[in-house]
Amino acid sequence: MPLVAGVDTSTQSCKIVVRDAETGALVRSGSAKHPDGTEIHPDHWWDAFREAAREAGGLDDVAAIAVGGQQHGMVALDADGRVIRDALLWNDTRSAPAAEDLIHELGDGDRTTGAQRWADVTGSVLVASLTITKLRWLRDAEPDNAARVAAVALPHDWLSWRIAGYGPADSSPLGPDLDALCTDRSDASGTGYYDAQASDGGTTGAYRRDLLRLGLGRDDVALPRVLAPSEPGGVAHPSIAGGAVDGGALIGPGTGDNAGAALGLGMQPGDIAISLGTSGVVSAVAPRRTADGSGAINGFADATGNALMLAVTLNAARVLDAARSVLGASFDELSDLALAAPAGSDGLVLVPYLEGERTPNRPDATGTLHGVRLATSTREHLARAYVEGMLCGLADGLDALRAQDVPVERVLLIGGAAQSPAVQEVATQVFGLPISVPEPGEYVADGAARQAAWVLATAGSPGAGAPEWSAAVARTLDADPRPVVREQYAAVRDLV
Repeated sequence: MPLVAGVDTSTQSCKIVVRDAETGALVRSGSAKHPDGTEIHPDHWWDAFREAAREAGGLDDVAAIAVGGQQHGMVALDADGRVIRDALLWNDTRSAPAAEDLIHELGDGDRTTGAQRWADVTGSVLVASLTITKLRWLRDAEPDNAARVAAVALPHDWLSWRIAGYGPADSSPLGPDLDALCTDRSDASGTGYYDAQASDGGTTGAYRRDLLRLGLGRDDVALPRVLAPSEPGGVAHPSIAGGAVDGGALIGPGTGDNAGAALGLGMQPGDIAISLGTSGVVSAVAPRRTADGSGAINGFADATGNALMLAVTLNAARVLDAARSVLGASFDELSDLALAAPAGSDGLVLVPYLEGERTPNRPDATGTLHGVRLATSTREHLARAYVEGMLCGLADGLDALRAQDVPVERVLLIGGAAQSPAVQEVATQVFGLPISVPEPGEYVADGAARQAAWVLATAGSPGAGAPEWSAAVARTLDADPRPVVREQYAAVRDLV
C-alpha cells in the first residue's frame, strides 16, 4: 500500500495529510500554526512543516509528496539561498500604488488600456496581492535588498525546495542550488509575470521576463522551473521524507491553494467552489482562462491543464471573527444570533472591507455599517448583517464569473466558515442557488496528496491520469432566494 503526503502551507498554518495512493483513504495527519501577520520569514513555514510532519507520525514511509500553498507571496533569495527579507504575503497591501504604476506603464499612461493588456497577457489585472507588485515595491522602497535578489520563489516553491534538501549552506544538506527551484502553472500564473496560455503562440506557457523587468527593474534572476501537472520536481531528501522507501519520495510540482482545493474536490468545468477561509474565493474550472480587463476575475491555470477563474476577496472568515469579537460570542452563538434575525436584517447592512479589499480593488477602504436604527441595534441584527455582508461580496464575484460566460452548474460551499448553519442558510438566500456542502476536510492538502499520487502513478505508467478520489457531499440545500439582501447591499457597497 504506497502512501503519499499532501501539504497545505497556508496563511495561518501548515497541514499535512498522509493518504493511501490508490484509494485516497486518510491514514494520518498533523498540523502546526504559522505566526500572524502579512510579512513572515519563511523559516516559520519550515519550522511548522517539520512540526506538522512529526505530529503526522513522520514522513519516512511516503513514496511521494506535494505542497499546496498560499499564492503570490514574495520569497526573495540571494545567491547563497538565504531569504533576503521577510516574505510579503498575498494580503499585504503596501504594494497597491505599485500595482497602479505598473498598470499605467503597460498602458502607456492609460489605465484602461493597461488593465486590459495585463489581463490579455497574464489573465489578471494587477492588484497588491500579485507578486510582481511586491517586486516593484521592493525595487522602490528597499533598493539595496532588490539589488541582492538572485531568485524569486513563491511559498510553495520554497517549501518544496527545502523538502528536496536545498537551502542555505549552513542549514540544508544540499546547499543553495537555485536552479533546483520548481513550481507549477497554477502558482506561476499568479505572479503577474507568467503567461499560462503562451499567447505568443506557444503551447506550454512561459515566463514573461519583460514584465519581470518592468517590476523588479531587471530580469537576471532565477525563476522556478514550471513543471507539467504530474511531472516530478525531484526527490525529497531522505532525512525529511521517503527515507524508508526504495528510491525515496518523489516531489510533485505542487500547486497554488485554490488549484489544490479544486483538485482535492475533483472539480470539473461547470463546478463553482465558494471558499470561506482567510480570503473569500469564488472559483470555476474551465478549458481556457478569461481575460477580464475590469479586474473582477483573475484567470489563472489550475493543477490539471485547465484554467481556474477566481474572484477573490480579502475579507471572509475573519469577518465572522470580527463579529464574534464585537458580540462576545462563540462560533455557534454567532450562528444562532444571526438566524434569529430576519433576512435583510431589517435594513442593517455591513460592507465588509475590514482590511481593505481586493475585489473590488479598494486596498485603502474600511468597513461601513449602514441602516443603524434603534430597531436594528440588537446583537441578532448585527450578527446577521456580518454574515450577509461577507456572502454578498462573494455573490458579486459569482456575478462577475457569469458575466464572463463561465457556466454555473454546481455550487460547492467549502472552508471552515462553511460549517456554520447560519452561513449555509444565508448562502441559499444570497446566491439564490442550491448549495452543496462537502464533508469537512483539508481540501488543499488533499489536492496536494492527490497530485502526489498522480506523480507516483505517472512514474510507473507514463500518461496515467489523476487517481479517482471523491469528496463526499454532506448535504445539499435548496435555493431560497431573498432578493432584498443583495438589493440593500448593492445600494450601499460603493459608499466607502
